Amino acid sequence: MTELSQKVVIVTGGGSGIGAATAEALAERGARVMVTDINSQAAEQTAHVIAQRGQQAEAMQQDVCDNAVWDQVFAKTNKAFGTVNTLVNNAGVSGAGKDRFEEPEGLEAWRQIMAINLDAVNMGCRRAITEMKAHGGSIVNISSVMGIVGGAGPAYNASKGGVRLLTKSIASYCGRMGYPIRCNSVHPGYIWTPMVRQIAEVHEEVETEQELKEMLLLQHPIGRLGDPEDIANGVRFLVSDDSSFMTGSELVIDGGYTSV
Repeated sequence: MTELSQKVVIVTGGGSGIGAATAEALAERGARVMVTDINSQAAEQTAHVIAQRGQQAEAMQQDVCDNAVWDQVFAKTNKAFGTVNTLVNNAGVSGAGKDRFEEPEGLEAWRQIMAINLDAVNMGCRRAITEMKAHGGSIVNISSVMGIVGGAGPAYNASKGGVRLLTKSIASYCGRMGYPIRCNSVHPGYIWTPMVRQIAEVHEEVETEQELKEMLLLQHPIGRLGDPEDIANGVRFLVSDDSSFMTGSELVIDGGYTSV
């Protein structure tokens, strides 16, 4: 399947979870993918899995909060695969339990979470606009249902809500400027990844991962938690030309979480 064969994609946080599933799903459809992650070994593992399937991917270590590294990522991707026309801003942290209003270190945790979840997305988008404004492209920002409703930590809610509106702002800006760039956000519900499982360590009502899973299941009318592939399929749609009339949109993939 080659409907994405013209796509040159950067996926941040591609070493595990949603990022890894997204990188694999895009490569499966013919995209050439640069997998980045703060954990270089994890990024390399994802790229290796893709290459073993006969598809195209390379890996690079990236601290998404370092603006200078963004230039390096785009330069390396351009050299390896041709001009970048797709960016998936996936890297993020939950900060579960660290930014509570009563915590003495709450402000420091707030700044760290915002830096990774929002500031870094802004850096990536700015670099992508510079890269894509002449030839066009697509930006997909991974937000969260917690960017639409409250319920997580204050910094996580604020950062993901910020990603939601940053996405709309970029879409509007690119339209006004005549740049052929689409920008959309994806809002996962609870996806059973290592980041979600960490919640069990700080949640006051559960003591084990199994108890956490059972509690979360009750909040999803569809009757299960999400898999990374559920989100990857949505990203693949937004990357593809099938979504060519979508920009500034929010794609909620949450098993009904926000409907209850």
